[in-house]
Amino acid sequence: MSQTITPGLVSLDVDLGADKAAVIRALAERVVAQGRATDAEGLFADAWAREQKDETGLPGGIAIPHAKSAAVSEASLAFARLAPGVDFGAADGPADLVFLIAAPAGAAEAHLAVLSKLARSLMQDDFTAGLRAAVTDEDVVAIVRRAIGEEGAPDAAASAPVDAPTSSAAPAADDTVLIDGRPARIVAVTSCATGIAHTFMAADALTASGKSSGVDLTVEPQGSSGYQALPQSVIDDADAVIFATDVDVRELQRFAGKPVVRSGVKRGIEQPSALIAEAVAAAKNPSAPRVNAAAAAATSASASDANIGWGARIQRILLTGVSYMIPFVAGGGLLIALGFALGGYEVTANAADVITQNSLWDLPTEDITSQFGPLGQYLGSVMFMIGATSMGFLVSALAGYIAFAIADRPGIAPGFVAGAVAVLMDAGFIGGIIGGLLAGFVAAAIGRLDVPRWLRGLMPVVIIPLVASIVASGLMILFLGRPIATLMDALNVWLTDLAGTSGIVLVGVILGLMMCFDLGGPINKVAYAFAVAGLAAGSAENPTPYLIMAAVMAAGMVPPLAMALASTLLARDLFTPVERENGKAAWLLGASFISEGAIPFAAADPLRVIPASMVGGAVTGALTMVFGVQSLAPHGGIFVFFAINPIWGFLIALVAGTVVSALVVVALKKWVGRKELMQAEAPMQAAVAV
Repeated sequence: MSQTITPGLVSLDVDLGADKAAVIRALAERVVAQGRATDAEGLFADAWAREQKDETGLPGGIAIPHAKSAAVSEASLAFARLAPGVDFGAADGPADLVFLIAAPAGAAEAHLAVLSKLARSLMQDDFTAGLRAAVTDEDVVAIVRRAIGEEGAPDAAASAPVDAPTSSAAPAADDTVLIDGRPARIVAVTSCATGIAHTFMAADALTASGKSSGVDLTVEPQGSSGYQALPQSVIDDADAVIFATDVDVRELQRFAGKPVVRSGVKRGIEQPSALIAEAVAAAKNPSAPRVNAAAAAATSASASDANIGWGARIQRILLTGVSYMIPFVAGGGLLIALGFALGGYEVTANAADVITQNSLWDLPTEDITSQFGPLGQYLGSVMFMIGATSMGFLVSALAGYIAFAIADRPGIAPGFVAGAVAVLMDAGFIGGIIGGLLAGFVAAAIGRLDVPRWLRGLMPVVIIPLVASIVASGLMILFLGRPIATLMDALNVWLTDLAGTSGIVLVGVILGLMMCFDLGGPINKVAYAFAVAGLAAGSAENPTPYLIMAAVMAAGMVPPLAMALASTLLARDLFTPVERENGKAAWLLGASFISEGAIPFAAADPLRVIPASMVGGAVTGALTMVFGVQSLAPHGGIFVFFAINPIWGFLIALVAGTVVSALVVVALKKWVGRKELMQAEAPMQAAVAV
């Protein structure tokens, strides 16, 4: 490997301009002059783009502008000792030691590792002191090459693998960093946009600070040259996690359930002690933010899309959309339930008029359906309308984040628009899924176009949203919306006709199976939409719609409750730590009638989880019909008990289905070998997502 720095790349005690742009441009020109890059302006543009994302000035008078660039032909370090210093954005003042780190766009791992070792050396006082005391260009070259292992005996930082986890050995710890009488155990991940400099400087700063504070801290730097994953046992034993990152954490699911502190990578360099203190505090706080298991699974999945087949990729795309949709369902459903609790189940009749025509100082006086009087009517109307508004975003959010999973942020706007158009066309959730896929793939295709540099800034904010919205929503309006709406209507008519006969128990079984087949997907939503649409026609003389609503809601609660029961009580050893963590949340999600709470289990093991869920759902659906259970509320689960009659029948049916599903999934996990399912697993996983 050739020398990364030569005397020709060094400038001592020079004035390269009054601002950082002039300094970066001058160093880029020096790299080109030495024959190590082909286009000074191109290298400057790439380094300046990185500088615009996050300034590269660091404490101690250091700046490290850096970039990967197609203009660079040979990995290089250009160094300037400035007189006077120039402001690169550091809090403590101008920088006088500036390195331009220039890497080829397709730099080999060896080159990236060398450049990263320089970044780690900049955290050492003797290294920067040597640069300030150097008399000649050759002195600087010798100091730098020795630090990065290109000359003489490398130092400790250079001899270790650059991507290796670093850990602090805490000699003593005060009471503030003790947990259960021992030093707090913290794991950290550092990463920056280029993965060359800030990543490793933050890792070293956190390690040094952890050592000085007496914390048992281990850092995983995720750089461009790769990374060495922390042992899972170290992560499992950790009390909290620090993510000092500017990009997504790789394999995020490893940290699921851990208390987490998040910041940009630069704060890991400048304020490592503060980050560690926040992590210790989070470890002691039961209410601290935690790494979300479902989001972790979605993030880690998207990072590896390039290495998987199209079937699995579509599955992951759809699950990403569902995971972002769940908060709308959870918040909206619970708010609707609160609205019914305060305003009565008839609050829907005039809730919109109440919130627009009345206030806390002018309570409604007519059509009071609340047992709490005018105040209850007003507050119930407010809760119901907020919840209904949240639920109204479901299809748009699903479509928007499906598109996001495909095309990143430029796909969100066209995806949301396509979802809204699907609702306009009565195409429902199926239309939303198709619209989101169309918007995402169109946005991704446009984003891959090679456009002039002056146009690149407009692509993500103007061109991509405009064109992708026109194409995806236009196709929904012109060709796809009406056929999908016709399909939805046909399913509704079929179920309605069947419900009007003596086969009402069979309807309960069918609806139970539909609610549990895809766990919040289109088939589940067809059954739910069928039940909700019929509520308006329900009455004392025609209770069938109320019977159907009770069967749908009870059956939809079975999968998450069953997975919670199996993973947290019946057979914990058959589930992974992440699944057990999901199981805790599934108790509340199931009680709230959020079927999506079982999706993490089904995505990991569909051939066991889905059949088990369907068996329990069918049992619950049939029993609600046998007991004649009626629900006048369209959502809310057990929290709308006041709108369910008889509540004992609802609870018996729910408990029976939950227990049956839990026992079946445990039996399948114990006695049906994973090996026997391998060949059928992938198609079923794709079906789960849809």
